[in-house]
Order: sequence, then C-alpha cells, then structure tokens
Amino acid sequence: MARAAIPGRLDWRVATVVDVRTETPRARTLTLDVPDWSAHKAGQHVDVRLVAEDGYQAQRSYSIASAPEESSVALTIERIDAAEVSPYLCDVLRVGDGLEVRGPIGGYFVWDVMQAGPLFLVAGGSGIVPLMAMLRHHARASEPTRAEAPVKLLYSARSWDDVIYREELERLADSPYVDVTIALTRDAPADWRGHRRRIDRAMLEETGWPASRTPRIFVCGPTPLVESAASLLVALGHDPVHVRTERFGPTG
Repeated sequence: MARAAIPGRLDWRVATVVDVRTETPRARTLTLDVPDWSAHKAGQHVDVRLVAEDGYQAQRSYSIASAPEESSVALTIERIDAAEVSPYLCDVLRVGDGLEVRGPIGGYFVWDVMQAGPLFLVAGGSGIVPLMAMLRHHARASEPTRAEAPVKLLYSARSWDDVIYREELERLADSPYVDVTIALTRDAPADWRGHRRRIDRAMLEETGWPASRTPRIFVCGPTPLVESAASLLVALGHDPVHVRTERFGPTG
C-alpha cells in the first residue's frame, strides 16, 4: 500500500491567514493556520515566499511570535517601505488569504523554560518578536517552573507608539517572575519616567542579571544594537557562550 509523503519542516506549504491584528502604526501580527505544522521552539523562524503572476519570487525570514504550545503560527511584521515583502504582508494580506511558508527553522537562538535558571532578554524594535515567543512560552508554564526561570526584559523602541505588544507586556510584567524595562530613544510621553536613551552599559547592568547568576541571554534587533549590547554584556563579565544574538537586516 502506497503511503502519502509527510511534509517536512523545509517543505513549502500554503498557510491560511486566520487573524490579523494591528500592533503599532507600522507593525501587525498575522496568525496563520499551517497544514501539518510541527511544534516549534521559542526563538525559531519561518521562511515566507511570495510568487508574482509572472513567476517572480521574493523570500524573507520572519521570527515566530507565538508560544510553542499554540497550534497556530503568529508572525509580527514591521513594514519597511523600501522592502518587497513586508509592505504586502502589512498592507494587502487579509483573513482568508494564503501564502507559502516553510519551517520551523533554527536551533541556535532558541530557549525552553525547562532549562531553568535566570533569563535576560534584550530587544530593539521588532527584535522583540522571537523574545515574545519566549515570554509567552514562559507564561504558559506551571508556577514552580516559572519560578525556576525568572525573566528580565530590556526593550528599546523609538517611541511609546512603536512599542510592539505594549498591553501584553504590561500584563506579563504583573507576574512576580517577569520584569520588563522599556527604553525610549526618541519621543516619550510627558509623564514618562523610564529611560530616554539608547541601551548602554549602565542600563544593562541596572536592568539585567549579574554575571554571577550565569543567566542565559538573548539579544535581538538591528545589527548596531545587537553588536553593542553583546560586547557590553561580555565586558560586564557574562560568558560569551551564554550570550546568543540574532540580527535583523534592513529589508525585513
């Protein structure tokens, strides 16, 4: 008896958009139903491929925002005006539309709550997306497990309106096991009492775990931020082996 081929994670599959949510004026989340989806790890990504009627193809990689426990796949896309893919995903795609995806992909920039130990997440702009998958994964664990893996997040954004997942981050920060710090680099509300500058050594030292706690550290965002933060963390005594980085390119 012949057996049907089982799609692998690197096979292209047509996913269906089941929900669209606006996150900021320039970012929105697409929730996808992906056939034969295998559970991903927090921090992984998928490839997205668009094919024009004339056969021209454009392909980009996007981090998964949803927790591994969810059956659907959430991608949060920030619109880059000069790009080929993100304007279509942000401005054109609607519920019921399909697009080609493959994944989950990646094994280096991943985290599991069962690893325990402190976790320090550092994000810039849309670099919050894979780290949000980690936070959501953490939130779905049992209380004893979450207590064994306390999380600190330092998130840099241009303005309060550019903070992706703002309301959800505020809710997550109500947990005794999650600490959230937001730094605004350009515009801040008149009553803003938080940081008003780019991430620097003093900020990392103030908001993160001391090196003596040997935290796992994940840094994601634009290349300059990632390289600067990673270097500063090592200068603060953190083992480079424990500092994982992921850079977001300009074409998104």
